[in-house]
Amino acid sequence: MYCMKKKLKKFLTKKIGPGFITGASDDDPSGIGTYSQTGAMFGYGQLWTALFSFPFMSVMQEISGRIGLVTGKGLSGIIKKHYSKKILYFAVLILFLANVINIGANLGAMAVSIKLLINAPFVLLLLIITATTLFLEIFVSYQVYSGYLKYLTFSLFAYIGTVFIVKQDWSLIFTSTVRPTFIFSKDYLMNIVAILGTTISPYLFFWQASEEVEEEVREKKLKNMGNGRPKINIRTLRHMKKDTIIGMFFSNLIMFFIMITVASTLHANGVYYIETAAQAAVALRPFAGDLAFLLFALGIVGSGLLAVPVLAGAASYAFAEACGWREGLYLKFRQAHGFYGVIILATLMGLLINLTPITPFQMLYYTAVLNGLVAPLLMIIIMSIGNDKKIMGKYTNSFLTNFFGWLVTIFMSCAAIALIITIILNK
Repeated sequence: MYCMKKKLKKFLTKKIGPGFITGASDDDPSGIGTYSQTGAMFGYGQLWTALFSFPFMSVMQEISGRIGLVTGKGLSGIIKKHYSKKILYFAVLILFLANVINIGANLGAMAVSIKLLINAPFVLLLLIITATTLFLEIFVSYQVYSGYLKYLTFSLFAYIGTVFIVKQDWSLIFTSTVRPTFIFSKDYLMNIVAILGTTISPYLFFWQASEEVEEEVREKKLKNMGNGRPKINIRTLRHMKKDTIIGMFFSNLIMFFIMITVASTLHANGVYYIETAAQAAVALRPFAGDLAFLLFALGIVGSGLLAVPVLAGAASYAFAEACGWREGLYLKFRQAHGFYGVIILATLMGLLINLTPITPFQMLYYTAVLNGLVAPLLMIIIMSIGNDKKIMGKYTNSFLTNFFGWLVTIFMSCAAIALIITIILNK
């Protein structure tokens, strides 16, 4: 037992880094709700999106991580120095609003999921969850805190376990995964947009870039975040790239298994509409049993505890660099009031959203709209930074990185335009 514990600790400290945490945090309760809705509405019909989104997620996150490693700054700091401040402030404001809504949806989903397991008032559970996440972010050191995030990634294995409780048609699953099918209907196309908006999200760009710099501070390659360029080598970049690819693969794997679970239970039994992850857990029970219900519900709680700090932290990194404040989870509260103040504000605003008449489904809709507007703009800037030799030196994008990066940027831009047109036409 001691030997296994020692090996696990070595794996978490040496092998798992910001890329893996970023990928795992993408499977938050909001994402779980989107994937559950996909499985319920279309069965196995959109399983191919998990395979399709993997290379695009990997490329955009690798560029973001490389920018942080090479420059010693987060995305916000680089944009502020080399691009229009108006664009920066617009992007940061939209990012903050989208993250607040997402935090609210995730806090609510966690509270509802715990309420399914224990009989306690929703508001009390909401307050406890909020207080817990704030305490960990503010009063726990970065070294301990990052370790806590790494351990939380294992909660997502609940969704892999759930699949094997239910009988599956693996032949159909394989065919649906490798052979994309398209139905030219509004619901089908909009759901693809929702999946891409959930998997390729602006907050992940900011978070990973800043976390790579946090790691450099922790390893004493930098004295402070945003203060000087660290000395890096090809080996460091390869480790980051490997960590990121593994993280994005894990993220898409969990998405894949959630879709399979819901498709083989709810869709197969005529349940086609799910608005939240908690609803999916409840609906699973009659068809997949108590164990599947329990694993699904616990996965929501674990993923939320992982994602909420990432969402709040990403907004805080962006704000702090835009405003020129001291930043970093390695700093204590008294050393970075503004940085931690944004974390507290974003989390508390998310809590308050749950006390309004806005439904979780509406929260996710508003988040998708905001992310859909800001993501293409940020992706264009990230691609430009990644190709700028003045900023990146010899570590600019490769041909393959540019191919996949610009391809997904164009695709997301078209998706954003389609989203805006759809909103206007539906008014």
